[in-house]
Formats: sequence, C-alpha cells, structure tokens
Amino acid sequence: MRARNFGRLAGVVAALVCVSIPLVYAREAPPETTPEGLVLQKSTNSRVSYVKPGATFAQYNRVAILEPLVEFEKDWQKDYNSSRLGLEGRVTDKDIERMKTGLAAEFMKVFTRELQDKGGYQVVDTAAPDVLLLRPALLNVEVNAPDIMTAGINATVVRSAGQMTLFLELWDSQTNTLLARIMDAEADMDSFAKQANRVTNVQAADRILGSWAHELRVRLDEIKGKSGK
Repeated sequence: MRARNFGRLAGVVAALVCVSIPLVYAREAPPETTPEGLVLQKSTNSRVSYVKPGATFAQYNRVAILEPLVEFEKDWQKDYNSSRLGLEGRVTDKDIERMKTGLAAEFMKVFTRELQDKGGYQVVDTAAPDVLLLRPALLNVEVNAPDIMTAGINATVVRSAGQMTLFLELWDSQTNTLLARIMDAEADMDSFAKQANRVTNVQAADRILGSWAHELRVRLDEIKGKSGK
C-alpha cells in the first residue's frame, strides 16, 4: 500500500473518530469492548485505552503518521466571542482554521522529533510489515487567550493556556488492522500567571504534545527492550 492509499484509511478512521467522540465526553464508565473488538486496558477520569487481544508491537521499527484531525470544544468559539465587548477581538472562522492548521503542524513536528530524532523510529509514508500507522485526532481543543493579532487588544494574563484531548489509534499499515485506541485529556497548568500570546500558546501546546509523544516512544522502546528515556 503506497502513501496515496493512506488517504482512504484516513477517511475511514475519521468516521470512527466521530462515532467514538461520545466516549471522550461520557461521564459513565466506558464499555469493556469496542465494536471493533478492542478490549479496555485502562480507564481514569482523563484517559481511556483499548488494545486488540493478541496484538504485538515489537515488529514495528518505523512509523507513518497521518495528519491529525483537529476539532475545537463544542461552542468554544461562540462562548469565547460572547465574552468580548463589541466586535473587536472576536475569533473568526478564519482564525479557527488557522489555529487548527497550526496545531496539526505542531503535532507532526513534535511527534516526528520524538519518535524519529530521539527514538530512531523512522517516519515514512509507505506501508510495510514493520511500519506502525498512527491516526491521531485532537479534540475538545480550548484556547483560553487566543492571539488573533487584533490592534488595540490588551495583553491577557492566564494560568492555563488551554486544554485538548488526544484521540490516537494505532494501525498495522499493511493489513489495515486496528491495534489500539487511546483517548487522553490534558490541560496546560502553571503555578504562576503569565501573559498569553501566540508564542506562549505554541509552547503550551508543545508541552502537552511532547508528553504524549514521549510516552508513546518510551512505551515502544519498552516493548522492544530498549532503555526508553
């Protein structure tokens, strides 16, 4: 399967994300199994993980990463704009698309750096028996002080830049077999209030993305008997 065929899988998994989004929001205990036959491994207030029975990961030496789907928290734009006085400083649809594109690019950069540069797992765009395919989505995204570069807006001081939820599926790239699904909600928190701008927002996103990428890389290292640090 060449890289162009990943597009079809991306569409299939995007549909599965929509079906599984209620799990991210649900307050009740998640089901023990998914419709695809994955079995619940871990469930906390912020994280849910499923794995296919008998799935192995030691054979994967390379990874392919599909561009992540990015979705803001429902009504976030409307709620944020309702707190603004007048039309100045409101988040537009164009702002939303820019932030989605930027966050998706940050995901690719951070995960490539962690998995390839630090872990030695070459990032490729073709399928093979040793290629693990990552299909990510970033859901429930909230930015507490988006930098929309509007003249006359006063600086905003925040303790948290925002939050988001990772929805990550691991697939065998050659057989199109779903091996695992992880949902994890994380918020940026700081002990001290700080001025928010585009740079600090990107730094906060990188901290959250970096923690997820590092955990995945360490887990793969452990499976392969490497000393993941």
